[in-house]
Amino acid sequence: MENSPEKLLQVEDLSVEFKEGEHCIQAVRGISYTLFKGETLALVGESGSGKSVSALSILKLLPYPKASHPSGKILYKNQDLLHCSEKDLRKIRGNKISVIFQEPMTSLNPLHTVEKQICEVLELHQGLRKNAATQNCLELLERVGIPNAKQRMKAYPHELSGGQRQRVMIAMALASEPEILIADEPTTALDVTIQLQILELLSSLQKQLQLSILLITHDLGLVKHFSQRVAVMKEGKIVETGTTEQVLSQPQHEYTRSLINASPKPLSNAQAVFDEELIQAKNVKVWFPLKKGLLNRTYDYVKAVDGISFTLHKGQTIGIVGESGSGKTTLGLALAKLLHFEGEVSYRKQRLDTLNQKQFRPYRKKIQMVFQDPFGSLSPRMSIAEIVGEGLEIHSELQGPEKLEAIKEALLNVGLNEEVLNRYPHEFSGGQRQRIAIARALVLNPEVIIFDEPTSALDRSVQVQVVELLQSLQKKFQLAYLFISHDLSVIKALSHEIIVMKDGVVLEKNNTAAIFESPQNPYTQALINAAFDRP
Repeated sequence: MENSPEKLLQVEDLSVEFKEGEHCIQAVRGISYTLFKGETLALVGESGSGKSVSALSILKLLPYPKASHPSGKILYKNQDLLHCSEKDLRKIRGNKISVIFQEPMTSLNPLHTVEKQICEVLELHQGLRKNAATQNCLELLERVGIPNAKQRMKAYPHELSGGQRQRVMIAMALASEPEILIADEPTTALDVTIQLQILELLSSLQKQLQLSILLITHDLGLVKHFSQRVAVMKEGKIVETGTTEQVLSQPQHEYTRSLINASPKPLSNAQAVFDEELIQAKNVKVWFPLKKGLLNRTYDYVKAVDGISFTLHKGQTIGIVGESGSGKTTLGLALAKLLHFEGEVSYRKQRLDTLNQKQFRPYRKKIQMVFQDPFGSLSPRMSIAEIVGEGLEIHSELQGPEKLEAIKEALLNVGLNEEVLNRYPHEFSGGQRQRIAIARALVLNPEVIIFDEPTSALDRSVQVQVVELLQSLQKKFQLAYLFISHDLSVIKALSHEIIVMKDGVVLEKNNTAAIFESPQNPYTQALINAAFDRP
């Protein structure tokens, strides 16, 4: 008879409440699951389902006393962590159970080098002296696949790419050789190819170190290939649990089925012919000079965008695809004249590249931009009415009731009613904030909207809603979109034509069907395989 696997962590009837003044929010409602030695258990669900809150409870990382546990036990090797002393918990945090957080840029200290941050963990938890800690730090960075690890030790977080920062976080989490790794959305903001590398890295480290991983995610593609068991969460409860194969091939709960089926539906007019030309870009270049020496002489350039040309028509979407650092966003900022560029850009045959900012102002209302992170681009001190109406003050004559009507109409077009007018950005979910950002662009009746990764941080079901919204707005107002993204399922659903970028140049350009059915460039093939056929 085979030995049954060792139970490393048992969560029993766990509840979490948050007190907000007189209000009490039940974030987690009596959930139970077991994590076995050497396995990956995925906690799956949309934002607000209680996944992260339940995982942070394991090491008591919630804002106590505002947070409390009306019921439950969290047993690590039969020791109840909820009732441990702070002293005992410190021995377990980082040493036995480590966490990789969602956004490495906010988890890493911007003022310290990578070496200092990893060595701090080694000195604190392992008791290593400086030289031994430095040597160990180098080995960890090499193990997690950081190129030129010796040089990178001296780098600060802002000098690393998103994928490299996530690798540093993994190195820090593994520094004290834990038994359990809690990975909280570890790949959300990363490109598909980098996501794949990070997950393969975690998978190989798991085999080497016999790690148990609690993977928190809303991406079922990751779950399918990188976990053995799944627990599906909705509104603070676990609604379904089982082996990954069982849950994904024969889901029992309606919510699980809706998560599995949530993927953006492609355009019905993907092969449409467009004849009214709006934007023409010819040989657009954005080069950033690299300077050194006392005289600050330019010795080279970073060629972020290097000679790109395309034509965007009324009612058409051009998708721009590529991994971080490929120049996608730089191109978008240049077209919105938010960056200096060389080359020709025309709007309705009017040259824009020769205009200064004052001359360009009348065109701003026709060419709008929606940014990646709505929370970062919406002022937290302004009400929704002020945010959406801000552009009208500069670009229109509307006053009083007429202005208010225009704001209401823009909100209505994105599926929000007038009740939101006097509320503030922090009161909304990610998907709602993105709708507000779209309303802010729409209120000026633009012809072109440049979208920079507008769905990258959203759950799949919310992404579907945003994609459907953009499709209906395009149909209603004949809008032209330049859609920048690394999410190929969203690009496929929205785009009529696709430009694939790498290192500032175009590798491939074609209509959507041709790109997905017969990609010509090996890089495009790798992107599509990483997105749809994760090994």
